[in-house]
Amino acid sequence: MPSFDLENFTHRLLAESLFYDLEYGLIGSVSLIDADAEKERYIVSFMPNDGTYMIEEATAWENPPELEDEEDVAYALATESTVHGTYDIPEVAANATLSLAREHDLLPSVTVLFEDEEL
Repeated sequence: MPSFDLENFTHRLLAESLFYDLEYGLIGSVSLIDADAEKERYIVSFMPNDGTYMIEEATAWENPPELEDEEDVAYALATESTVHGTYDIPEVAANATLSLAREHDLLPSVTVLFEDEEL
């Protein structure tokens, strides 16, 4: 039996986190968090309108969070961003995501979003 490959495991987990579920209107995205600055630095998601995977670099953030509830997000969410890159294959987007995380010492956060904000 081959030995466990953490690099491959992480790569596959990232790639599979970037999804779109047509039936339920769910979109999986990954944020790369700067723990020292307590803010979102990059947002990676599947774009259902054209079938690509996009990495956006945050350029503006909400005010620093005041944690009043244990379910509150412990970092400032991006309010504006620019496109860092687009990819046709989830594994390539995952590889670029891992490279950014390593380069900037960032932590991942996975989010599932509903297309319909009323849900």
